[in-house]
Amino acid sequence: MHSHGKKSEGPAADRKIALIGSPNVGKSVIFHRLTGRYATVSNYPGTTVEVSRGPTKIQNLEYEVIDTPGTYSMLPLSEDEHVTRRIILNEKPDIIIHVLDAKNIALMLPLTYELMETGLPVIVVVNMLDEAGERGIELDLPELQRSLGLPVVGAIATERKGMDELRTEIGNIDISKTPPPGIVYSSRIESALSELEPMIPSRRGVAQRFLAIQALAGDSEIISFIADKQSESNLSEASENYQKGYRHSIKYILKMARRKKSQLTLSNVVRKKGGAKNKVTDRIGELTMRPLTGFPILLLVFYLMYKFVGVFGAGTLVDFFESVLFGEYLNPFLIGIAEKYIPSAFIQDLLVGEFGLITVGLTYSIAIVLPIVTTFFFAFGILEDSGYFPRLTIMANRSFKKIGLSGKSALPMILGLGCDTMATLTTRILDTKKERIIATILLALAIPCSAQLGVILGIVAGVSTKLLVVVFGVVGAQIFIVGYLASKVIPGEASDFIIEIPPIRVPHLSNVVIKTYMRLEWFLFEAVPLFMLGTLILFTLDKLQILLFLEDTTKPVIVTMLGLPKEATAAFIMGFLRRDYGAAGIFDMSRRGLLDPIQLAVSLVVIMLFVPCIANFFVMIKERGTKTALAIVVFIFPYAILVGAVLNYVLRTLDVSL
Repeated sequence: MHSHGKKSEGPAADRKIALIGSPNVGKSVIFHRLTGRYATVSNYPGTTVEVSRGPTKIQNLEYEVIDTPGTYSMLPLSEDEHVTRRIILNEKPDIIIHVLDAKNIALMLPLTYELMETGLPVIVVVNMLDEAGERGIELDLPELQRSLGLPVVGAIATERKGMDELRTEIGNIDISKTPPPGIVYSSRIESALSELEPMIPSRRGVAQRFLAIQALAGDSEIISFIADKQSESNLSEASENYQKGYRHSIKYILKMARRKKSQLTLSNVVRKKGGAKNKVTDRIGELTMRPLTGFPILLLVFYLMYKFVGVFGAGTLVDFFESVLFGEYLNPFLIGIAEKYIPSAFIQDLLVGEFGLITVGLTYSIAIVLPIVTTFFFAFGILEDSGYFPRLTIMANRSFKKIGLSGKSALPMILGLGCDTMATLTTRILDTKKERIIATILLALAIPCSAQLGVILGIVAGVSTKLLVVVFGVVGAQIFIVGYLASKVIPGEASDFIIEIPPIRVPHLSNVVIKTYMRLEWFLFEAVPLFMLGTLILFTLDKLQILLFLEDTTKPVIVTMLGLPKEATAAFIMGFLRRDYGAAGIFDMSRRGLLDPIQLAVSLVVIMLFVPCIANFFVMIKERGTKTALAIVVFIFPYAILVGAVLNYVLRTLDVSL
């Protein structure tokens, strides 16, 4: 799809490495250490899950390193976990590197045993040893290596410690050697596996035992993957028959067996040292989980995020980039160059005109959005690295559940207050298609981006508190009304909310900077072209006078239904280019005395609920597909008008004074 840095021009990879581990264990940092900047990021085929790939050279061999999505088990619950397992099944990596968080090794070692069952060579990297030490945890890694029968590397990836040892282990590993069996299950499970294995066709790379275990657990995807129609039916029937003899699901029994084996292994590996625990961070972690203190802390985090992203990023930085850097220097310079050296008025207009690729497309994406997403990515990196993000999603889960979403949806909603375009891209983290569609609808409908929010707050602050309550009360209500209705109408199940709670820790600045840098590269390659394409389309519509036609066509709706002056039409059309353009148009009309308080309330509600900006629309098409994106827009447009018309009628009928 796009590249970060340059792609390797060398020969095709001799071997393939899959980096596997739970979220927030430092996989992306290790990936960066192995591959440098020479990486590519693309959606895994048939999914919206992104997978990073990059080359590295070790002992004269070329390797392709794949940074897989975070996973807790080879029996997947989320789309991320499905993709990780598909990478193992479809791409048959020569080496698996399992990255564990040293602080939470007891939670993560069961996955090591699952990966051993694949029959593929496994290297274990125990990362974040410094943080484990701070918490009074000491690990006997040689003993862990002896117990597992696998290479084990201790690491502090953010400080490059252990990276040379990891390269040595990769170079020395015998890829023809199958790892130890890992776990011997109960006699009944082993008997069932011995009956299932002959029913499974032999496949290169992945062990039949691994496939038999997955089939025994009743995983329908794995059964259809490994078998023809007749075998699929036999395997499914066999799995159901084996399940009848157990009170708990076989999946649960397998999980408990791995956990028990992990505890036994770690009893000789983990030693607790007295007095080294960080009591301050532990206490903070406890407070963030209690409703009485957790919600005030959550509000404080939201406020600090808003101040840093919404005020500093979308205010201070955007003002500097847009008004000074682009407004006073870059754009005037480029306009002068175009007028002096480009004879064609059409080309001049295309580049630096009212809808120019430079004056609008480049200015919007770099001067407006880039400062916002940079500050957001940095703030998000701090939350992610501190271990607070899982707690944030837990605090939000109860409210979001009522509208068909899980606590994970808190991230896109927060990001939406910075930029709805970027927020729509981050709906990929949600586990089900239903949740991703609901979140996309709510972002497009009722979450104002920070640029638009800043203009609207500027307007209402100059009028009255009543106006503020009416505007944001009506818009906020739509999140719950539309979210609730969408959860009933859109087919599919909501996902179970399962998330690991890591300890609170002091973020590593280098880790946060690396992640911010990598995400910014992704933004520049992924989102900026969409802004340019949207600007080109608007330029074309303007030249064909279709924009003027749209203004004339929509006047009856604006004037008759909403009770607004016809001049408001242009503001709504411009809002499709940029949401804050539309709000700025309303602001200008208000300053000129063209809107009474009720008209101001109606126009602000409609402009906030109106169709998303064109860049967000293109991202919706990319993420949800053309059909779904068009359906969302077709719903939002009349719905926004309907809410505005009802509000106008109610305020006029009740003669409300704002």
